[in-house]
Amino acid sequence: MCLEKPGRFTYVLTTSVVLALLFWQWRPIAEPIVWRIGNAAAAELLWATFWLGWALVLISTFLINHFELFGLQQVFARLTGRAMPAPEFRTPLLYRYVRHPLYLGVLLSLWSVPVMTAGHLLFSMGLSSYILAGIWFEERDLIAQFGERYRRYRAEVGMLVPRRSRS
Repeated sequence: MCLEKPGRFTYVLTTSVVLALLFWQWRPIAEPIVWRIGNAAAAELLWATFWLGWALVLISTFLINHFELFGLQQVFARLTGRAMPAPEFRTPLLYRYVRHPLYLGVLLSLWSVPVMTAGHLLFSMGLSSYILAGIWFEERDLIAQFGERYRRYRAEVGMLVPRRSRS
């Protein structure tokens, strides 16, 4: 007997529960302060970048299908007995400039803070490492799924930083 592969919704739910437990049990490490930006204009710029990062996250989820990303479309299809359409390779808006704008947004938000405590640094380093590992696995799967088309996209578009035009 072959067990069915867990779906995206199961992954998202499990990850959400683990993150909720992490947030609930997190104990702040307030000292030492790694950096504190004293200049008000610079601090405001960092906060603007922080919120820009979260806006990138939200916009990116809808550009690639928010409901499929979180596994809701798959659950709905299964409950209604409908087949999921085959995934298609698309590069809407932000995805024309960077391959992973959602992850870029999270990274901007993690690191764009006027006060970086030891605890925030630990969390930012851990989540940044998780994101970079996730990108590696995700891109491996995308190459397996879309082949040469994704390889060309990968060669032309930066992972997290836009590339200069070659023209």
